[in-house]
Amino acid sequence: MIDLREKVARLRQAYAPHEHRPLGGYLAAMGTYAGVTAGIAALVRVTGRPVPERPATADVVLLGIATHKLSRLLSKDAVTSPLRAPFTRYDKPIGSGEVMEQVRDQGSSTRHAIGELLSCPFCLAVWVATGLTGGLVLAPRLTRLVATALTAVAVSDFLQMAYAVAQQDAEGGDHDED
Repeated sequence: MIDLREKVARLRQAYAPHEHRPLGGYLAAMGTYAGVTAGIAALVRVTGRPVPERPATADVVLLGIATHKLSRLLSKDAVTSPLRAPFTRYDKPIGSGEVMEQVRDQGSSTRHAIGELLSCPFCLAVWVATGLTGGLVLAPRLTRLVATALTAVAVSDFLQMAYAVAQQDAEGGDHDED
């Protein structure tokens, strides 16, 4: 009879025969996400906060832009690199105060999965949006205030980039980054 470890090893090999994929770490991340989501739902229930049947369009837009900004801030900003350092390795700057990092392969599959999560703004956005959405139910005024600040920074980022492009055009330069 094949034991569980052998079945898991076969599954990993069948899934990605030529590359290491940290399936156990992904399971741990999904379990943690499910636990966080269940915790938020339980907190909402215990506090008796009303859950909107349909979120306001303005809140969806506000949280969408805030999620974008906070996800990039946490996953790519040079200043937040100490949060990612245990799970990633610095590679190079990629402009606008952001850095490219590589996931550390040594260590546990959970560490690898956390490294992928923390260095990927698309992956991290799910967690950020869940937190902001929970915050919208549990502490709507504070969440909207924080989301407004993050949205203002995102708008400012785009304006800074547009200004730099306009300045290059005025000077007759091209738009390629070094």
